[in-house]
Order: sequence, then structure tokens, then C-alpha cells
Amino acid sequence: MEWYLPVIWAALIGTAVAMYVILDGFDLGVGILFPFAKEEKERDQMMGSIAPFWDGNETWLILGGGGLWVAFPRAYSVIMPAFYLPVIMMLLALVFRGVAFEFRGVAQTSKYLWNFAFAGGSIVAGFCQGVILGGLIQGIHIEKGAFAGGALDWATPFAVLCGLGVIAGYALLGATWLVLKTEGEVAKRARKHAEAMLYAVLAFMAVVSLWTPISIPRIAERWFSVPNIYFLWPVPAVTALVAYSAWRWLRAGREVLPFFAAIGLFLLGYLGLVISSYPYLVPPSLTIWDTAAAPASQIFMLIGTLVLLPLILVYTGFVYWLFRGKVRAGEGYH
Repeated sequence: MEWYLPVIWAALIGTAVAMYVILDGFDLGVGILFPFAKEEKERDQMMGSIAPFWDGNETWLILGGGGLWVAFPRAYSVIMPAFYLPVIMMLLALVFRGVAFEFRGVAQTSKYLWNFAFAGGSIVAGFCQGVILGGLIQGIHIEKGAFAGGALDWATPFAVLCGLGVIAGYALLGATWLVLKTEGEVAKRARKHAEAMLYAVLAFMAVVSLWTPISIPRIAERWFSVPNIYFLWPVPAVTALVAYSAWRWLRAGREVLPFFAAIGLFLLGYLGLVISSYPYLVPPSLTIWDTAAAPASQIFMLIGTLVLLPLILVYTGFVYWLFRGKVRAGEGYH
């Protein structure tokens, strides 16, 4: 087997997951903050800020899941049975959220129900994604190359903590997005929410960073053994610096930089997870090479992906450029 093909596919899938978390994260975050709006016109303004982007953002979830199925079928066959319930709940939540997005705009007497569906779908989707992440970090029970655990193995205090942490992280992204894209009371309230969520995210990151090496020896060895610790200490140091910068920029009234600082915190946390787990795709036993598809299959799909991926990136960039600017009260994209 060509050793480099699984590495390339792991990088592609990792990029797709990172793009999904960042791009769909901020519009899920807007939904998570939906209940804190004071009146319907503020909710209209919040929803208008993500109207041109939300459905395209979910493209990256398809690329990540489809890439896992094609390039690492053995990993897919283990991960899906281990997380059937949270995956199904996440997908249903995203469906409810998408339907609410379309129907809320035309509803008259039932708008409050669609508000609930939009906010509830965002919260449940974010929580389920965090639970899946927590379950992967803890590891999956595998015997003879197949999932050998129970349907609720993922339901642990650590996974619940990760689920709540992802909700807080998405709320931070959503709040900083509203600071960037809206004006008036929505932006003022979003700035306060962003500062509160920044504290919450840092608390969750600190707890997870302590919990994982204490309870999982392989992660402790990866981070604290010599000489690894000499090369890895900049990661938490840079994370602290980015968090401080985000706090300063929020206090200083900046609009653009807090959003990119929130993205930076997510990417640094993601980098920490990669450092903790690589090369295991299904911790703690199956690596990217153990789970890879046949080289011919990987090459065939890689050709198509390398053609389509630049088109997706160009289109995504064009949409964000086209709909630049702020959404004011009473305005929206049509």
C-alpha cells in the first residue's frame, strides 16, 4: 500500500471537518443564541446575517463523512455503530433546523414554534457533535477489527462535558459573527455574549486538557514525554495569547478581529486533538493505514476530489465576498 495516500486523505478529511466546524459553527452559534433575543425583529436580523451562508456551510459535513466512508471504510464501519444514536440525533436536529429556517420566514401564527425548532436544532446538533468527539477521544471498544461495545458506550461524563463545550464554542463563534455582521442592539448584546462565552470556552478547554492526560495514558505520554514536551508547549501558550487577544479586542470595540480570534481558538483546540490522537483514526487501536481503502479506490476518488475541492473553495469565497457588509434591523438578503 502506498503509505502517502492515507496521509493525504486524512489531511483532506481533517480539513473538511475543520471547515465544517468553523463555518457551520458560527451559524449554529447564532441559533444557540436565538433565545436571548428580545423581540422578533432582532431574531430576523440574526437569521438574516446567516441566510446566504448556512446551507453551503454544511457541504463540508458531507465531504468529511463521505470521505471517511470512501477512504477509510473500516474506520467508518467502526465509528458509525459506536455513535449511531448521537449521529441520528444530530442529523434530525440539522433537518429540523433547516426546515425551521425556511418556514419561519413565512409563518404568521406559528413563528414561535419555528423559533424553538431553530434554536433547539442548533443546540442538539452542537451537543451531539461534542458527544461524538468526546467518545472518539476516550476510545472505542474494538475486538477483531469490529466494534464490540454497547449502544450507549459514548454516554459518559467526559462526552457530556465535550458536548457542552462545543455548545459554548459555537455560541462564541456565533456571537463574534453577530458582532461582525450586525448593528444596533443585536451587536451590543452579542459582544456581551461573546465575552461570557470566551470565559466558558477557556474553562472547558482547561478541564478537557487536564482530564484527558490524567485519564488516558497514551495522551499523557504524547504531550509530557521528553522530547515531545519541548516541541508542544507553544500550543497552550499560543492558545492563551489568542484568548487574551480576543478579550482585549472585544473590550476595545473591535468587530472583525474577535471573530478571527474565535476561529483561532477552535483551530488550536483542533490541533491539540490531532497531536493527541494521530495516527489513530479510531483510538486507541486503528491507525489511518489500518483502516484505509485499497490504493486504487483512494486514487480514483482523490482525482475527483482534487478537481471539485478548488471549485467549492472558490464558490464559498465568492459567496462570502458577495454578501459582505452588515445586516441592519429590518434588512435581509433576498
